[in-house]
Amino acid sequence: MYLDLKGKTALVTGAGKKSGIGYAIAQKLADSGANVVIADMVKKDDGSQPPVSGNREEMIALTEELSRRFDVKAAFVAVDVSNNSSIKQMADEVSAQFENVQILCNNAGTVLGVPSAIHTYDDDAWLKTLDVNLNGVFRVSKAVIPLMMNTGGSVINIASRAAKVPPLFNGAYAVAKAGVVMLTKVMARELAGNGIRVNAVCPGVIATDFTRWRFNLEAQILNSTSEDREAEMVQSIPMGRLGSSEEVANLVAFLASNQSSYTTGQAINVTGGQLMEL
Repeated sequence: MYLDLKGKTALVTGAGKKSGIGYAIAQKLADSGANVVIADMVKKDDGSQPPVSGNREEMIALTEELSRRFDVKAAFVAVDVSNNSSIKQMADEVSAQFENVQILCNNAGTVLGVPSAIHTYDDDAWLKTLDVNLNGVFRVSKAVIPLMMNTGGSVINIASRAAKVPPLFNGAYAVAKAGVVMLTKVMARELAGNGIRVNAVCPGVIATDFTRWRFNLEAQILNSTSEDREAEMVQSIPMGRLGSSEEVANLVAFLASNQSSYTTGQAINVTGGQLMEL
């Protein structure tokens, strides 16, 4: 728990799935006393894409749970990070309810068109993946940073191990997340004078619905099982296990707090040792 977060307002995109990294981040920040805005796209899972969001009723229930458990103000705001009008509406709603924001966590993301090599990648899937994962961080930051100017604060962008080590047949996601790392550095340099720190977190293989979807997809392609795919992945991780959403959230809370007051422009790995480089 970081006591200096008490009473601050945190906006977390892509936080609408209770089993996901975004909600774990929202929960950790609320546990430290921060008011929390869950911002996510309202979308029903049809099984054809990664399960990255929930329905409106589920997300409202999540905010009610956070408010009740941690005695903070929590709200849900619908947003499509690929749509400027939707983002403006989100920012307006947050400003009306909370006035200022001190913590922004850009967590929303997706994967489309996989598995595919560069020379066979569908153009629309490639562009949409970059639009959500990279341009979405730019758009949301552009809209929310003005709400941080009066108080200063911390922006945490969720990148990925894939930003630093290229995965096979998932090029659009890797390129987008590499872009997030550079965008983080650009923002950190430009905003330092405004008292706003900007860092990125690069998770490895985290036990979420998204990861289970990935293992199932790989199993179908390789004529294997999701259990076998997970076991093979675990063998490549020095710590011998998948990470948890809570372990990612712990780092985000640290970066949001004054305990990291001299840290900006960094892209920090959370990979169980699977990646040991800057």
